[in-house]
Amino acid sequence: MDTLRQSPSPCSSRPSSPRTPPFEMFGPVGIEAVLDQLKIKAMKTGFEFNIMVVGQSGLGKSTMVNTLFKSKVWKSAMPSLEVPTPQTLELHSVSHVIEEKGLKLKLTVTDTPGFGDQINNDKCWDPVLGYINQQYEQYLQEELLITRQRHIPDTRVHCCVYFVPPTGHCLRPLDIEFLRRLCRTVNVVPVIARADSLTIEEREAFRSRIQQNLKTHCIEVYPQKCFDEDINDSILNGKIREQIPFAVVGADQEHLVNGRCVLGRKTKWGIIEVENIAHCEFLLLRDLLIRSHLQDLKDITHNVHYENYRVIRLNEGSGAVAQVVERSP
Repeated sequence: MDTLRQSPSPCSSRPSSPRTPPFEMFGPVGIEAVLDQLKIKAMKTGFEFNIMVVGQSGLGKSTMVNTLFKSKVWKSAMPSLEVPTPQTLELHSVSHVIEEKGLKLKLTVTDTPGFGDQINNDKCWDPVLGYINQQYEQYLQEELLITRQRHIPDTRVHCCVYFVPPTGHCLRPLDIEFLRRLCRTVNVVPVIARADSLTIEEREAFRSRIQQNLKTHCIEVYPQKCFDEDINDSILNGKIREQIPFAVVGADQEHLVNGRCVLGRKTKWGIIEVENIAHCEFLLLRDLLIRSHLQDLKDITHNVHYENYRVIRLNEGSGAVAQVVERSP
């Protein structure tokens, strides 16, 4: 498994897009109808999206997932003295089918209770890396079958949302080591958790220091600059990169504000509106994960991260076969 963790930088292995010049046509032939065909097929089959949330206990991971998809995807455990802190990192996954306007999305969320909660957090990233590689391995084994399924179930992690504690200082050594290792294996989107505990000035200073930490340690979080395919991608993703990590607040309860119901957290100072960009950047995170980059997250997972894993595994297999041939009389 150590070999798999030292995969090449994802930016070096994404296939380039074909740049074939347009062919001169004498009139329309109905190519635009392909979009209708794709839409009909998508309505029938639906989509799969697998997300992992990583961070210490108490940072609002479960609430954030519920807020993102406006449903009870994950039940938040109420804090209790009777519930002990996990002694080791455990991974729990839950799947739901979400339907909106006839389109179905099979959502799988993987949580990592126990991450960073121990006195000794040495190699606490190993179970996370192991789980991600295990999903790649399952997909690879299905691909290698002589008789394959028409649709291979996709359990590969398309995005890992990493919750940074709102310390207001900089990334901890644990954060840096985790991000450095995982960015080569999966799409990672860091967020500042419970951002309402920081003032706006503290939030911006914290974001600036985190961005500097990422640059200093050569950590490329999603969206990676090397994957921008054209000027439009560069403009859109450039704005996103300037705002990462997003400062987010999660809430799954509605409150009445000026005659309208809003998602938010109620404090004695007022209501923190989750979907108000003046209060937090939850909308930016939701737009990135769902409305603008969901398919791109899946494409990079398949064409880059999974491809890196597949190449390493097949090279290992060919090496084993070569050794057997050399030893045979």
